[in-house]
Amino acid sequence: MEQHEMNFWDLCVAIARAIGRACAAAWDVVARMIRLTWRYWWTVLPVMALAIGAAIYYSRPDNICYRVNAIAFLNGPSVQQFEQKYNALQTGYLMDGNERIAQLLNNSKVEAFTSYRVVDCMHDGTADLIDFKRKSSPTDTLRLLMDDRLCLQFRLRAYCLGTVAEVENALLEWLNADEAMQQSYAVYLENLKDQVAFDHKQAVKLDSLTSAYYYNAGTTCMAQDRNGTGVNFYGDRRIRLFLNDIYRQQKHVQLSDYRLQLATAPVTLENHFTVDPKPVHSRTQIMLIFCLLGWIAGCVIAQIIDKRKAIYAWLKQ
Repeated sequence: MEQHEMNFWDLCVAIARAIGRACAAAWDVVARMIRLTWRYWWTVLPVMALAIGAAIYYSRPDNICYRVNAIAFLNGPSVQQFEQKYNALQTGYLMDGNERIAQLLNNSKVEAFTSYRVVDCMHDGTADLIDFKRKSSPTDTLRLLMDDRLCLQFRLRAYCLGTVAEVENALLEWLNADEAMQQSYAVYLENLKDQVAFDHKQAVKLDSLTSAYYYNAGTTCMAQDRNGTGVNFYGDRRIRLFLNDIYRQQKHVQLSDYRLQLATAPVTLENHFTVDPKPVHSRTQIMLIFCLLGWIAGCVIAQIIDKRKAIYAWLKQ
């Protein structure tokens, strides 16, 4: 018997037929639910009303869940080191029950710890956006994933928003107690201090290139410029050759000073945790979800009522 090889067109046809059968089966289920709702409305509607009541109670203002975000700066530890430690928060396992953050987790005040990579689109060492959709690739040369910054996120109920500062302190205390990250931080801090000293020395050297000319000929150039017969100091071509280098080095000095200012622990925050004003699920979304679940539950009960004789006969066998 000859075997027929499937080409690309045959594959497309098979996929289209499978999608069509799935859509037809879904429509049959929906149509069956509509008929059950029409025939047993006295069962389906009360269940939906109960679901709506539960949605109203669940979506009360003090029970709405909000996301809380902050940008963490890694002073030495790698992203892999941090994720290995942070994974215990995401799973809730392998944590000492005596830790403050573990006690907060056990009290269900905080949930859904996650972390997202930060993207540098301008290649200038500053964070431009957060990859919340996790679509950035490590091999992407246009959207560089930063190695020293991460976005940390967790969720809190509205009635627990007053504990954001407590959670922040407990989280940083727990993360910075890790021995591996402490060792990476010690090496990083020494190298950073050397880098800051080097950047300042280079800035002084570049500035010294202009000092003699500035003090010896600057006044003359300025006077000539006011008379309209010469150029000022910044317009001189001998200075303009390395003026951009001075500006660039000054940016390096500012960046290194900023990093040294933040390097007080293996993990620090560039900003405190802030609450996203948009809730995770709005009240309308919760109402729709509960209403749909109530409709499904009502139809299941209606199906049981509709097949009660068959079920009774099966049980008597």
